[in-house]
Amino acid sequence: QVQLVESGGGLVQPGGSLRLSCAASGSIFSINVMGWYRQAPGKQRDLVATITSGGITNYIEPLKGRFTISRDNAKNTVYLQMNSLKPEDTAVYYCNAQGRMWTMHQFDHWGQGTQVTVSS
Repeated sequence: QVQLVESGGGLVQPGGSLRLSCAASGSIFSINVMGWYRQAPGKQRDLVATITSGGITNYIEPLKGRFTISRDNAKNTVYLQMNSLKPEDTAVYYCNAQGRMWTMHQFDHWGQGTQVTVSS
C-alpha cells in the first residue's frame, strides 16, 4: 500500500506564504513523479506543479515565480512553497505520486488533500 500525507495548509492573508509538505510511505520501491494539484469548489482539479526524481519541474504558467516545488528523494517527500498568495489560490491542494511498489507494480496515488484558504 501507498500512503500520501499532506500538511501545511491553513488560513493565510493575501500576500502571505504557506509551505505544503507531502510525505509518501508504504511499500514503495521508487517514485518517478510527485506533484501538486488543486481543486476549488465547483471547479475541476487542476495541475499546479510536478517534479521528477531527477529534479525536472513543471509549473502552470500563472504560478511561475510565486510557487516553487521541491523534493527530498531520500524522504519520499515533496514540498510546495507558495508565496504572494492570492484569494484565487484558495482550494484543496492534493498531492500525487507515481512510481513503483516493491512488487514492481506501478502506482498512481492521491493524498486526501489539505485546505488552503487565502482571505482577509
